[in-house]
This record gives sequence, C-alpha cells and structure tokens, in this order.
Amino acid sequence: MPKITFIGAGSTIFAKRLLIDILTFPELANATIYLHDIDEKRLETSTLVANKVVQACGATATIQSGTDRREALDGAKYVITMIQVAGYKPGTVIDFEIPKKYGLRQTIADTLGIGGIMRGLRTIPVLLDICRDMEEVCPDAILLQYVNPMVMNCWAINEATNIKTIGLCHSVPHTAEYLATDLGIPYEELNYLVAGINHVAFFLKLEHQGEDLYPKLWDFAQSEDPPIRRRGMVDAVRYEMFRRLGYFVTESSEHFSEYVPWFIKRGRPELLTKFNIPLDEYINRCERQISEWDDLREKLLTEDVVLEMERSQEYGSLIIHSMETGQPRTIYGNVPNSSLITNLPQGCPVELPCLVDKNGIQPTHIGKLPPQLAALMQTNINVHQLTVEAALTRKREHIYHAAMLDPHTASELDLAQIHAMVDELIEAHGDWLPAYH
Repeated sequence: MPKITFIGAGSTIFAKRLLIDILTFPELANATIYLHDIDEKRLETSTLVANKVVQACGATATIQSGTDRREALDGAKYVITMIQVAGYKPGTVIDFEIPKKYGLRQTIADTLGIGGIMRGLRTIPVLLDICRDMEEVCPDAILLQYVNPMVMNCWAINEATNIKTIGLCHSVPHTAEYLATDLGIPYEELNYLVAGINHVAFFLKLEHQGEDLYPKLWDFAQSEDPPIRRRGMVDAVRYEMFRRLGYFVTESSEHFSEYVPWFIKRGRPELLTKFNIPLDEYINRCERQISEWDDLREKLLTEDVVLEMERSQEYGSLIIHSMETGQPRTIYGNVPNSSLITNLPQGCPVELPCLVDKNGIQPTHIGKLPPQLAALMQTNINVHQLTVEAALTRKREHIYHAAMLDPHTASELDLAQIHAMVDELIEAHGDWLPAYH
C-alpha cells in the first residue's frame, strides 16, 4: 500500500478531514500515513487524532509522525501540502494590519489582494524547498497541493520544479451543493461544467435531467429577498456578479469581494451592508479554528473521544483511490494551461474537470471561455503571474508591479501609497521572506 505524507499535518482539523476520507476506503485502510509538521505540539495532537481515526474506521493503517521533512517524504507516493507559512501570527496580522494603515481593508487575504501577494511570496520558497526534497527522495510522487494562494503556488511549482502536482480546492462541489439547495434540486442529480482559475471559475453549464437551470436561477436571483444565506451570511456578492456576468462564480461572496474593485470601498460603508461583506473575516476564522484545535486537544488528552466518520467533499482521497484501484472519477483540479482554455495564458494554472484513473490525472479540454469571464480572470492572472515572477527572480520591482495591478488595491490607493505599503510589508516580514534586490 502507498505511503501518503501530510506536510503541515499540525493543521489538525483539516488533517482529520483528509484522514477520514482516506481511511474509510477499504482499499486504502492499510496505507502508511506519515504526518509531518514543524510544530511538535500540534503534530502530537494530529497524531492522536490519526490513531483515533484508524481505530474508528477499523483500519490497519500505519501512522508515523516526525519533524524531519526528508524522512517524511522518503518513499512517499502521494504528498499532501496544507502548510501556512508564518502561521496565524505574524503572517495574518501583518497582511491585515499594515494595509489598514493605508485605508485598505480585506476579508480573507489568502488568494489575491496585497494579503494574497504577501502570502504567496512567503509560501512559494517553502513549497519549492519541499519539491526539491521530493525530487531527491520521492521523484515520482504526486503532490496534492491544498495551500493558498493556489494559482501562485501551483504556477511557481510548475515553473521551477519537475514534480507532478495538482492544486485542490473544495469551492466547486460546495458551490454546486449551495446552488442545488437554492433551486430545490437534489445535489446528486445536478449536472454541471465549471472552468476558470481557482476561486474565479464559473459554472458554464448547470443542468437537471437535461434542463438548463440558468433561467430558473435567474428568476431566483431577481426575487426581492431570496433565501441565500450561507453560514449566517447572505451570498449577495455572487448573485450580484451573476446578474452582471450571466454566469455563477465558484468562490464565496466574502472571498470574491476582494478580487474585484467594486465592493469594498473607502467612504462607501453602505456597500458592505448591502452585500453583507465581513471585513477581517479570515482573522475571525483563525481564532475559531484555534479554539476548536485547543478544545479537541484537551478532549483527546482527557477523554475517550469518539470521532464522527463523515466523509468530506475534498478531492484528495478520491484521486488516491482512483489511481490505486483504477476506478474512474471526475474531479476538479488546478493544472497548467496547455491550450485547455484557449483564451487564458499558456502555463497559467486553470481549474477544470479532470479524469482520474490508473493512468493518472487527465484534464479536460474546455476551449474558449465567454469573453467577459476570461477578461475578469485576466485581471487576477496579472497579479498571480507578477507575484510568481517576483518569487522566482527575487526582483523587488515585481512586488510593486503585482500590487499596482491588483484590482482592489488599485481601486483604493495611489501609486505612492502602494509603494510605501509594499516597503513596510516587506520590512515587517523580516526573515519570513528571502532577500529581494
């Protein structure tokens, strides 16, 4: 059975989700799972969780853990990355608090915007180091890459290493499930086709039993008070974009609001209210997850905890299972654009359906996207590409260029402010960033 290595396994809640997904497959129940993290305390908790999952599944998996990355990677067939470089602090605090000084507010800051740029710059070097280790100790392994900013990270890996990788995100199935709920249709009966870039992909097809559902969704979107609540938040940004573009986007309203210049505006608080945009939402989520992690650790150390064995919608275990057993599946993944989407740049990671079986991961040719969708994506791709260029060349000027061309940043700050903010952010990161010239 394969060796499956988790890098960043101290991300206990997410690691637990993937462990349950993997070990509830009988064909994977005796795999070797190696958990790696640089934080020994968090790694200890994840190891406790992993052994609980093995017990609850009735599996015979071998659980190993350690802080030596090369040992963790040695002989692995599948490597799963779930790291957060710099952790919740200082990284997240820097990404939010310094931009606030310049009047730039954010919601999640993990994909685009100045927060996404800085997260990419401190994450790409670590991912490349992981890949270089893989090239030496498990060169044939496939990297299942879950770390944001997805486009930047996957682009850098594809440009600078020989490692086979696919970027994975749950936004497509989650959004499909939400749409099924909104339309009153069983999720398993929904037929759809999605394509674009991570977090800015669109439902090109939305059907039920051969019927085009977009007219029904359009009527739903025009209702005065549609019940479009997600986790207590109104999904207003996505429905507004659907009304303007004619297609529904995959990423949540709070994420998407900071990828474009229209929703978070200084001096326009009514927009935040109208579209229910929660500023600093990522900080709040981190605090909740840390609290959940602390609660779980305490229970594991003091109680006989019984874990619920509910499978998630993550694609990682499905890829592993299909490659091991040959069972064909279609998943959504982020892969290099090799004329798969003809009106997006070559090499840019694109998110689209992929067939997976014993032959590996085989992406679907999409062709040309509706021009308004491709144009919107290009405004984001510009920032992703310049950030990758900065990370690979270590040229400081490209960090300025990425920030200048970021849609939300450019809509709020002038060039002098952007330059000063970037300088302050680089200084605040200290050793979390390599030297730029």
